[in-house]
Amino acid sequence: MELLWAIEGIRTPFLDLLFSWITRLGEQELLIFVFCLLFWCLNKRMAHGLGLSFFLSGLAVQGMKIIFQVPRPWVVDRSFTVVKSAEYAATGFAFPSGHTQVAASLLGTIAAYVRQIPIKVLCLIFILLVAFSRMYLGVHYLSDVLVSVILTLALVHIAVKYIAIDRINKKRELTIALCLTAFAVVVITIGLGLYFTGRINAPPGEHAYPMVKDLMKAAGATIGFAFGMYFERVHINFSVRCKNLFWHIIKFLIGFIMVFVCMEGLKPVYAMLPIDELIQDALRYFVLVIWITALYPLIIRRFFAVR
Repeated sequence: MELLWAIEGIRTPFLDLLFSWITRLGEQELLIFVFCLLFWCLNKRMAHGLGLSFFLSGLAVQGMKIIFQVPRPWVVDRSFTVVKSAEYAATGFAFPSGHTQVAASLLGTIAAYVRQIPIKVLCLIFILLVAFSRMYLGVHYLSDVLVSVILTLALVHIAVKYIAIDRINKKRELTIALCLTAFAVVVITIGLGLYFTGRINAPPGEHAYPMVKDLMKAAGATIGFAFGMYFERVHINFSVRCKNLFWHIIKFLIGFIMVFVCMEGLKPVYAMLPIDELIQDALRYFVLVIWITALYPLIIRRFFAVR
C-alpha cells in the first residue's frame, strides 16, 4: 500500500484524465476491434497469435482472480481513494490485472510481429503505461500488474514462436483446440466448485455471481476460439485479400455489426433458454467468437475474398 499511497500523492486533474484514457488500451472492446480487423482484412497469422495469447492469458487471469481472491486496495484500506472514472469497472478481485493482461496481449503481439525497433519500444512503453495507470487510478497493486505483464508476455512469446505458424497440419491444429478446451474446462470446474461450495469471499457490497459470470464468459470465448480457429485453418482457409479498399470497409462493417448483434442483440434469445444465466453467458461468448473465427470467414470466402 505504501507505493499506492505515494502515487495517490501525485494525482492531479490532468493526470487523472490522461491515465483514464491510457487505461482504455486495456479494454476488451479495443482488442476485439483490432482482432477482427487483423483477422478479416490484414494478417491472419498475427490475428491467430493475438487470439491465442489473449484467450489463454485472459482465462488464466480470470481463474487466478477466483482462486486467490485478493481484495482491491480500497477494501483493504478504507481511507485510500480511487479515481472516480475507474471505479465503475473495478469490480471483483484485484489479482491479477485484467486491463494489463489485455494491453500486454494486444501490444505484445504487435511488437512480436513488427520488425521496426521504434514500434517495438513504443508497444512496450504503452504496456508499462497501462500497468502504471491501473496503480495510478488506485484499482490495482504492483503485484497485480507485474504478474499480468509477465504471464501475458510469456504466453505471447509461446503463441507467436511455437503455435501460430503458417504451416497447417490437421492433427496439430486439433491438438491445440483440444488443449485450449481442456484448459477452459479445468478453469470452469475450479471456479464453479469454489462458487457452489461457498468459498468465494466477495468484497463488501458485491456478490460472487458476477465474478463467476466473467469466468464463464472467458471460458466460452476460449472454447469458441479453439474450435473456430481449427475449423477456419483446416477447412476454410479464406484469403484476406479483397477487390479494393471499399470492399474491405464493407466487409469489416458487416462483420463488426454482427459482433454487436452477437454480444448484445441476442441476449433476449438466450434469456428464453431454460438454462442458468452462467451457461447463457458462456454460450453467448462462444457464439460470438465462432462468428468471428469461423462463420463470417465462410461468408468472406464466398463473397469477398480474392485469391
